[in-house]
Amino acid sequence: MALPGAVAPAGAGAVVNAPGTAKAQAPRAAGPPVPSAVVGKPLFQNGSSGNLLFSMRAGALRIDRLSLVGEVISDPSQQCRIEVVSGAPIETKMTGRPDGLLRYEADIPACPFEFDVLEGAVLAPATSSVCVFKEADCQASPAGLWGPEGSTLIDKASGIERDRGRAEAAMRVGFRALDESLKDPIKASELAREQSGFSSDRETTCQDYALERKHGFCATRLTEARAALLQARLEAQPKEPEKKKKHHKKAGA
Repeated sequence: MALPGAVAPAGAGAVVNAPGTAKAQAPRAAGPPVPSAVVGKPLFQNGSSGNLLFSMRAGALRIDRLSLVGEVISDPSQQCRIEVVSGAPIETKMTGRPDGLLRYEADIPACPFEFDVLEGAVLAPATSSVCVFKEADCQASPAGLWGPEGSTLIDKASGIERDRGRAEAAMRVGFRALDESLKDPIKASELAREQSGFSSDRETTCQDYALERKHGFCATRLTEARAALLQARLEAQPKEPEKKKKHHKKAGA
């Protein structure tokens, strides 16, 4: 629904309103995704709304375009559209791999948020703040999986399913290895509860991805993210000191 009083985009912040074995390590043959996996590819929130486009310059990942579809503050039953970045690109900052994947933060005054880079997608946490534009009577959240339009993924479903199988296997191996390494029973119990709740959390996140049941893209990418997180936690565990080997002198030496 188009809102009255719309204004033309004018750069960042401008607004436009409109409607294995336990000890085995998880396999990571392809390595974690890199920024080039999302550069130049239009991404859509839940595969259907908004628009996110990245570019690279001098090794820095930049946001060339970011639009969000949200709700009218004065009438939440109506939709509105926010052009957060349009025109001058916004440079992001890499903050490391806290959960096994490259994480970036976009310090946009009107709508700051973080995201992890996946293969052909980015994931903004559910805890992302809602972007509020009071003067435009519109608010929206960048949270969720940003990936290709759902309709473009149906022909790739078989390949996505194979990726899902590899990710599931890596996640299981990573969980067993991490569980084996934990010496604190409380932490082990917390890990077990977290792992058992992953499937339902994944379903909640992916239920709104366009045509998800026909291609499974969202579930596959979230499973890959979970496998990377488990591997990162495993690598962060304190390593046990190697036992010194005893040397025995040979008789007559």
